[in-house]
Amino acid sequence: MTQTTIAVADQGGLSGAYVPVSTDDANGFLQDHYGFRGALRRFETEKDDTFKVTCEDGCKYVLKIANPSEPLEEIDFQTCLMRHAAQRDPALRIPKTIETTDGRDFVPVTDKGGHERVVRVLSYLEGVPLDSTESNPRERVEIGKVLARMRLATEGFSHPGAARQYAWDVQHLLTLEHLLGHVEDTTQRAALEQGIDRFRNIEPVLRQCRRQVLHNDFSKSNIVVDHNQDEFVMGIIDFGDSVKTAIAVDVATALLNQLPQGPYDDLLYRGRDVLSGYLQVTELTDDELALIPHLVMARVVTRALLTLWRAKMFPENTRYIMRNTYQGWHQLDWFLARSPDQVSGLLMSFSGQKG
Repeated sequence: MTQTTIAVADQGGLSGAYVPVSTDDANGFLQDHYGFRGALRRFETEKDDTFKVTCEDGCKYVLKIANPSEPLEEIDFQTCLMRHAAQRDPALRIPKTIETTDGRDFVPVTDKGGHERVVRVLSYLEGVPLDSTESNPRERVEIGKVLARMRLATEGFSHPGAARQYAWDVQHLLTLEHLLGHVEDTTQRAALEQGIDRFRNIEPVLRQCRRQVLHNDFSKSNIVVDHNQDEFVMGIIDFGDSVKTAIAVDVATALLNQLPQGPYDDLLYRGRDVLSGYLQVTELTDDELALIPHLVMARVVTRALLTLWRAKMFPENTRYIMRNTYQGWHQLDWFLARSPDQVSGLLMSFSGQKG
């Protein structure tokens, strides 16, 4: 295993021990650095402590306490990116950073275990997470439009933290190949090996694709919606996976998160609605359209490798870590049942459509 491979898997706090902060301690951080307290409700998370804060006056916020191993540069990158995107497209509903009492975007603290953490507070976006409800074709078109607007809003942004090699960025899938050793089921390991080999064949083309800083995690849990509103999407949250990557990777991640949980003749039927909305706002090249289905499959492989590895590292958080992994086996089989050329053609009916 090379040092680079280890570094990629470790990026963003993925291998850092999760050390929960109590609600009392969290409220203490709020009082000390923001001058208020509130009723706290913990959100399930992958690697940090995140709370919904409801104050006596009815104001609501999100309190995030970073994993001890999450680099300060990456937190600053996320903060600056959200501000940049909001300035480029003020109509996008993106959380705003709430400053500390002395005017800082975030503040370092020490938890009771002696770990250095970073505390920040964001505005709270009303609505329900998409993963707790359903969507119809029209609503998924709206999701695609917002995804495209987010791409345009983050265009041109630069920051030292954007250059990180992050394991959830599918372009680095080959650096995770060593994690196959954590896959005990031989049938599953063989499918993952086949998926990795397919990615290996398209990876040189991916390297030539357009790249920029992107959200990179347009998942159902990060999309806040309201069925009673025509625009449907009430907010985009969690910029923790943001990175400079291929535009095709960003779109593929969004389509991955629209795959049905159970077997289906056309796994991309929801994703086609999202892509239709996306192309009403901005364009994709034919090379990108051909790559995106392969990258959806690559994201399934990435998810399996990372979650099986992390579930062994953090068994107490297995339910959350593995919540989307089990459905991935039939999704991977669906792609592998089709030839690489067939996969390349899955979205080519959209060729020539532009925003």
